[in-house]
Amino acid sequence: MPAPSPQPTSEPSTAPAASPPGAAKPDVGRNYKWIALSNTTLGMLMATVNSSIMLIALPDIFRGIGINPLQSSNTTILLWMMMGFMVVTAVLVVSFGRLGDMFGRVRMFNMGFAIFSVFSILLSVTWLHGQAGGWYLIGMRIFQGVGGAMLMANSAAILTDAFPLNQRGMALGLNQVAAIAGSFIGLVIGGLLGPVDWRLVFLISVPFGVLGTVWSILKLRERGERRPARLDWWGNLTFAAGLIAVLVGITYGIQPYGSHVMGWTSPLVLSLTGGGLVVLAIFCYIETRVPEPMFHLNLFRIRAFTFGNLASLLSSLGRGGLMFILIIWLQGIYLPIHGYSFENTPLWAGIAMLPLTIGFLAAGPVSGYLSDRFGARPFATGGMVLAAASFCLLEILPVNFQYWEFAGILLLNGIGMGLFASPNRAGIMNSLPANQRGVGAGMSATFQNSAMVLSIGIFFSLIILGLSASLPGHLYAGLTAHGVSAAQASKFAQLPPTAVMFAALLGYNPIQMLLGSALNKLPSSQAAYLTGHSFFPSLISGPFQSGLHIAFDFAIVACLVAAVASLLRGKQYIHDLHAVTVTESADPEMPDELVAEADLAAASTHPAEPGIPSGARVAIAQELEEPSRQFATPGRAIRFRRDR
Repeated sequence: MPAPSPQPTSEPSTAPAASPPGAAKPDVGRNYKWIALSNTTLGMLMATVNSSIMLIALPDIFRGIGINPLQSSNTTILLWMMMGFMVVTAVLVVSFGRLGDMFGRVRMFNMGFAIFSVFSILLSVTWLHGQAGGWYLIGMRIFQGVGGAMLMANSAAILTDAFPLNQRGMALGLNQVAAIAGSFIGLVIGGLLGPVDWRLVFLISVPFGVLGTVWSILKLRERGERRPARLDWWGNLTFAAGLIAVLVGITYGIQPYGSHVMGWTSPLVLSLTGGGLVVLAIFCYIETRVPEPMFHLNLFRIRAFTFGNLASLLSSLGRGGLMFILIIWLQGIYLPIHGYSFENTPLWAGIAMLPLTIGFLAAGPVSGYLSDRFGARPFATGGMVLAAASFCLLEILPVNFQYWEFAGILLLNGIGMGLFASPNRAGIMNSLPANQRGVGAGMSATFQNSAMVLSIGIFFSLIILGLSASLPGHLYAGLTAHGVSAAQASKFAQLPPTAVMFAALLGYNPIQMLLGSALNKLPSSQAAYLTGHSFFPSLISGPFQSGLHIAFDFAIVACLVAAVASLLRGKQYIHDLHAVTVTESADPEMPDELVAEADLAAASTHPAEPGIPSGARVAIAQELEEPSRQFATPGRAIRFRRDR
């Protein structure tokens, strides 16, 4: 057979030399996979705890730096304090996943731990006060989010490299459950530390960050494949610019604009969201033209990857706003009505939500373990159906509920989300080629993190719409019934629903600030009642319930559509085993050298592993045959052997 003709020399790459598919992986010992699991889970837990820890501690942080978050001039600071970390992680995870594929996933992960630790320290040592202090914290949170994005983008790929096929679902499940549960654990930690000292909210991450940095540098090893590539600068720039514009537009769309209760008609918001979508469309065009794209659109030809990510995005849309709604419900209404002071509601709100975390922790590892044997589809689909059912139960629950009913529904929701998250994550990662796991994990994290920000915008908008319909009438009637003059009550009734929602979210009683000197004209008993812990929560409970029903309707639809998307993922698909079963082409024009090279790459990418008998490979090969034909290139049908 004639030797293949030489190929033209390509441009020098910016990445280190590739790790050839047949290269021997470093001998790391039998316990390395557990070291990788514990270290990456610590990193994910630290990152996600910090994504939510501020939500409960915000009142203490604002008091510490001397800012009134309910003043209209501070609304922007309030929003960016809540959402800045999530925006930056959503934007950067794909880029860091791609860089991990090029330069080493462990190297990027180690850098993430170190950067996160440094900026956690800087967050806790600010000397500034007022708006300057607020913007300082926002800036440091954004840089902390850079480290968080490095951790999120590479942890799943490191685990996929470290674990054999028959244990990946369990490993990725534990990692994913820790990530999602961390967002709820952060609420409890923030409630505990904030009243003691707001700086502890940031300082708590430092010892774990230092431990994780040292541990990962000493113990983690590069097990994945690296290949040379050029950085896709235009892709990175257009993706970052487009996504930032859309997410910032969503952030400002929540704020009032002129006489409108929200800013969705603002020229700024319309320009940001519309312009961002146009730039993202340009980004998609660029990615189909450059030789080394940042966003591998060809991965969407893998059905398990496409529908797994679609289900993840819809699940995040349903789950993301839930956390904020529950905080508003507990801190602003339920706990004050039951005698808790506004100063103590953040802590008890976090404690009241513990059943949700327990459900995650109970269902996630079990479903991840079982998905290794039975595939992701039954657990992920069933989990979304169960989550939708829990939202239905929350919708019929009265605002002033019995706690045991509320706790039971939260537990059910946590179990449903846990059943979904672990198998779905494992299904996505198992579908990826070994040398694209970093960018694939980054793409998946981008969908999930972007959906969280979008979900907050959607849920807040739906709650505000519900409040705006009946809040003015409730405010006017409640104030006049307790001695406030009609003129003053009419003025206060025009309070923007956004301010009321933020007051409930932060556990503030705004009546004292709203009435001011007018309280001196009222009998002391009436003034004490108006500024007490029951008047304001009782006043907004009715309007809030109207918005609550609309928001839960949206969550139910999102979860049910996610269940359908999960159902469409197909049977169990594992790329490594798919590669092992490819032996030859039915197309006689395909060179024999290419067939031999594919067999060699398949054998070296996934040598025979303990715990995976040949019968299991044959069964999975049979399941893969039909999906693979669906995505095969026309004219090059793939034939599978029954045994290897």
